[in-house]
Amino acid sequence: MIVVPVSLGARSYDILIEDGLLDRAGEHLAAHARGGRLVVVTDEHVAATQLKRLEASLAASGIAISPIILPPGEGTKSWHGLSTLMDRLLELGVERKDAIIALGGGVIGDLVGFAASILKRGCRFIQIPTTLLSQVDSSVGGKTAINTAAGKNLVGAFHQPVLVLIDPTTLDTLPPREVRAGYAEVVKYGLIDRPEFFNWCEANGKVLLEGQSAARAHAIEVSVRAKATIVAEDEEEKTGRRALLNLGHTFGHALEAETGYSDRLLHGEAVAAGMALAFRFSAAQGLCSAEETARVTAHLRASGLPASLKDAGVGASGEALVAHMLHDKKMEAGTLPFLLARGIGQTYLDKTVDLKAVAAFLDGEERP
Repeated sequence: MIVVPVSLGARSYDILIEDGLLDRAGEHLAAHARGGRLVVVTDEHVAATQLKRLEASLAASGIAISPIILPPGEGTKSWHGLSTLMDRLLELGVERKDAIIALGGGVIGDLVGFAASILKRGCRFIQIPTTLLSQVDSSVGGKTAINTAAGKNLVGAFHQPVLVLIDPTTLDTLPPREVRAGYAEVVKYGLIDRPEFFNWCEANGKVLLEGQSAARAHAIEVSVRAKATIVAEDEEEKTGRRALLNLGHTFGHALEAETGYSDRLLHGEAVAAGMALAFRFSAAQGLCSAEETARVTAHLRASGLPASLKDAGVGASGEALVAHMLHDKKMEAGTLPFLLARGIGQTYLDKTVDLKAVAAFLDGEERP
């Protein structure tokens, strides 16, 4: 078993990674089951494929579950979804010292984490991520949120889980598109500050996406170690270090907003296109070479991911996309910091970007 610690003083926790871990989850969750019960929140898709595995494992440890099964998709990560979940948790008598289980992808993890942060002024929760995107990114670090009409993840809190259990075999039941979307976040870590890992992705991305166990485990471990290191240094984005994890997200969230946070463009797909756009904008500003920018675009496309507005099916004007960006959480005194790159593995935070230049750059990009 791979154990990755997240070092945050009194809020420290471990990330456990192992094939088949879901079938042995009871061994690790028994200590968190007060009164022999755990509340498990999941969605309809995950309930159909993974809930019975978790339930059997818990039963073998003498633990009963109270399941809360929500509709799948981004629409659940909303005020209505939060209200529905909170009401059910209260009906079930969840107390402060209870640990709520989030079994699912990023939507479930974000929603359950936020609910736990505010229920009775703070309950404990445990992440059991079942998608590649949630395993390598959203389940680690304590960012929780819901979406609103104004934008994505604008209402939320920093609330760390007490444990993260990652079983890569849960990816076997995912549609290939979902796995590819999660892979965008894997590539991101190489582009931020690990150029050797990007090289590894170029060489091994294909077998990872095909489900090779060793490649999958390596990618998850490298990703969560990278994120755990950054989170330990800057838990609440106060120094700018954690902001590096948002590479591709400023452009990507604008694309998601334009497509209505729908299945037209999955979050990971938007991040992929956003990273390619960030590198091309960096190249246009003379910061990054055309050769390295082309490598990024080529690898994303070879992995079945969008790497342009055309690939993402977004035809909006640069002005319209920049308007979406103005709702970004990173806005500060009217300025929007951008994650740009001086090369692969050389991402940095730039607070001097002219949004008119961004709009002009986007207007020059090929459209569908």
